[in-house]
Amino acid sequence: MNAPAPKLPSLLVVDDEQIVRDSLTKWFRQDGYRVDCAEDAAQALKKMTEGPWDVILLDIKMPGMSGLELQKRVHEIDRNATVIMITAFASVESAVQALKEGAFDYVTKPIDPDHLSHLVSNALKQKKLMDENVQLREQISDLFKANEIVGESPQILKVIELAKTVAQTDTTVMIRGESGTGKELVARAIHANSARRYFPIVPVHCGAVAESLLESELFGHEKGAFTGAQHRRKGRFEMADGGTLFLDEVGTIGQKMQVELLRALESKQFSRVGGNELIGSDFRVICATNRDIEAAVKDGSFREDLYYRLNVFSIFIPPLRERRPDIPLLAQFFTNKYATVMNKAIREISPTAMDLLVQYDWPGNVRELENIIERAMVLAKAPAIQPGDLPFQFGSKKASALRGDTLDAVERVHIENMLHRTNWNISRSAEILDIDRVTLYNKIAKYGLKKP
Repeated sequence: MNAPAPKLPSLLVVDDEQIVRDSLTKWFRQDGYRVDCAEDAAQALKKMTEGPWDVILLDIKMPGMSGLELQKRVHEIDRNATVIMITAFASVESAVQALKEGAFDYVTKPIDPDHLSHLVSNALKQKKLMDENVQLREQISDLFKANEIVGESPQILKVIELAKTVAQTDTTVMIRGESGTGKELVARAIHANSARRYFPIVPVHCGAVAESLLESELFGHEKGAFTGAQHRRKGRFEMADGGTLFLDEVGTIGQKMQVELLRALESKQFSRVGGNELIGSDFRVICATNRDIEAAVKDGSFREDLYYRLNVFSIFIPPLRERRPDIPLLAQFFTNKYATVMNKAIREISPTAMDLLVQYDWPGNVRELENIIERAMVLAKAPAIQPGDLPFQFGSKKASALRGDTLDAVERVHIENMLHRTNWNISRSAEILDIDRVTLYNKIAKYGLKKP
């Protein structure tokens, strides 16, 4: 099968002089371009509606609508249109005005074919780069969409709503929640939906860096600033210029660094360790903590002024045990993820195994759930994860609860799990359980089940 012929670059020539139109058409067709012409603005606007043009050669002085006015109309139709103006020497000022309003360049009459050919070639190269940049931004946006927060519970929907709202601003955000709840994921979601998304998000895990090294980690250092500093090094504040600085476990920072951090946040300036030069950086700060910062402020271990600087907009992520309807969704998400990573034909979790997952208290939250699913995927055989694939110490307590001493004990747990999985959608739960709604209501009353 023959490959399709490459698409020819297209030019639209707009000039009221027949000789100019004929000459330009002949030159550029010989160079391999697809060329069409228009003798006035009305014809040009009609040609614009017939399809996009890579480059438009536009005469400034024409009867009726001028080239400058036509340029504005062209950009209203296609704001990315590449326009090269054609002008006489006496109208150079008009050409300069056209440049200010978005024209790529201009040429003067009489036209030098080689010079114009060079201009058109450069314009096409710039347009190609712009088109590639647009495609890259769209791919980045698609990548962000593919990594959205998983969950449908009211609690997590509230988190998503707050994250989307604050993403449109440069406000400093403090994300609260237990370890493993997904604080960094929320921080990345905020960055990904902000105007800064094409610049980096730079994470600093404050609790994992020794206090003596944290200053260099944040602000960088000059060569010879301390033993082992053999080269100048940029700090995280500098790396985050234009983007977002994510300070994880911010509550672990010591008193001395709290002062330095506050100064940098307020002034957006800092000096590298061992240096005197003030360095400016345009960064946005998102921080996270699993500690009771208010208690730390009261006992004096965390500065009150820094607390207020960081806690401008607060988002609390509830623990996984308080949003059980999200557990099946997350478990299935991780199952699909590791099925792809491990190239295994396992895409399901058995109902009994899912019951165990929903009933567990999850002290390690989403991180623990992901680890358990990954381990289960190593052990599991197609088509589904079974209770035996879950860790023994994880499953044994709940498995005995599921077995119970009576059939009622098993039924109670199974109905409760189904209600959690459907977020207490009675109709959906009854359909899956293969019973009518009245029967389900009776069993809910019988077992004393209550919506959380």
